Amino acid sequence: MEEGPSRTAMMAAAARAAHLIVDREPYLFQDTAAEALLGTRAAELLSYHRTSGDHPVLSGTRAQVTARSRYTEERLSAGFTQYVILGAGLDTFAYRSPLAKAIAVYEVDHPATQRWKQELLTAAELDSSAVEFVGVDFEDDNLASRLITHGFDPNQQALVSWLGVSMYLTESAIATTLDSLGRFARGTELIMEYALPSGLRDEAGRVYAEFALEASAQQGEPWLSFFTPEQVTELLERHGFAVAEHISQRQAVDSALWQREDALHPADLCRLVWATVRG
Repeated sequence: MEEGPSRTAMMAAAARAAHLIVDREPYLFQDTAAEALLGTRAAELLSYHRTSGDHPVLSGTRAQVTARSRYTEERLSAGFTQYVILGAGLDTFAYRSPLAKAIAVYEVDHPATQRWKQELLTAAELDSSAVEFVGVDFEDDNLASRLITHGFDPNQQALVSWLGVSMYLTESAIATTLDSLGRFARGTELIMEYALPSGLRDEAGRVYAEFALEASAQQGEPWLSFFTPEQVTELLERHGFAVAEHISQRQAVDSALWQREDALHPADLCRLVWATVRG
């Protein structure tokens, strides 16, 4: 990863913030800290959603990031005391959710991204004292060792989220990370987002991909990995997980929330998988 801000992280945060501005109630998810965290870039990034919010990429991104965040954070209510956010980017859970007071939060990302985020947090006057920032170079560092150094207890169950990341990695890099996660305590849960191959996308997913994949590649963040649900299941099982469920964007939130009169609609481009460490 290059030194400096991640455009992908900024776009995801802007989409979460824009959902509360552009879309109508009922909201899929309420990220009340994203706009503040974006700081001086907020006005520019949100202006795209304000002026062209019905564009397939913009509305599709809002649907994607809000649905996956809601599903993941609802899993935290199962009583976890440790939450590991892989590729945390500009995630804001620790700075807005009441659940963060009772959960040890470990944000894992490239050191350059974390330095940038900490500067944004300071500028936004958002308290980060309860967060452990675990800088990891996934090519060279051992994930488990780095987490333990920062206070993570590998003998206690945790929820691990890995959202909006796997599509930017090679299968080899994904497998290396899963190998570390599969050694965590029995019952540890993983919620991972993955991209579908073209043949499994629905029409909305096809249109989104037509715009988004080319744009990501041009910005230096190409999508590298695509999986069928069967391939993800096999990959996870090979690394010590039992797969509980594959979740489409439509299934990630209550069906009533998709009964809408705005531009927000589910697309089958990416899915979530919910899996548990067998131990």
